[in-house]
Amino acid sequence: MQTVSLDEIVGLERYERDRDEFRRRIIELKKQRRVSVGEDVTFVFENHATVLFQVQEMLRAEHITDVDKIRDEIDCYNALVPKAGELSSTMLIEITEQDQIRERLLRLQGIENAVRFEIGDSAVPGEFEAGRSKEDKLSAVQYVRFHFDAAARERFVRGDEAVRLVIDHPNYRAATVLEEPVRRSLAADLSDIA
Repeated sequence: MQTVSLDEIVGLERYERDRDEFRRRIIELKKQRRVSVGEDVTFVFENHATVLFQVQEMLRAEHITDVDKIRDEIDCYNALVPKAGELSSTMLIEITEQDQIRERLLRLQGIENAVRFEIGDSAVPGEFEAGRSKEDKLSAVQYVRFHFDAAARERFVRGDEAVRLVIDHPNYRAATVLEEPVRRSLAADLSDIA
């Protein structure tokens, strides 16, 4: 999948004019790229459009206009764009009770070994970005990649078998069958192998 390039970035004034329409399109797109697994975990699958939006929003929020700083933001966010044969996701652990956040996050230590896609009888484990989990701390925002071999990719794209996103952790067990619009949206990423 193509990463975001500097020539796609629009200036702050133009972005402000076009922002409402861009946001509307991204909100609609993300509806087909958001998967809740149980009550507390949501995956938002990234692609070129979602990353471009995040870059533009960061530039807007931070009032960044310096070209070198814009390049830095692009480089940072491009790490979220899936590579050929993979899906890339932001995993959000959504705990709203302020007094319970730390304790409940610590109970999820090791979640990086518990996330996978299941397509029929095959599994594709999640590979988490390093450094977001320590013995005494777990970030509520995680970045996960799923590397599909050719057979798993074909089965996912073909769509004649249920695709489940699974968390099988001792303190959090949940699974969600992908709805067809979500599966199709993610299958388009897996089909983009150029």
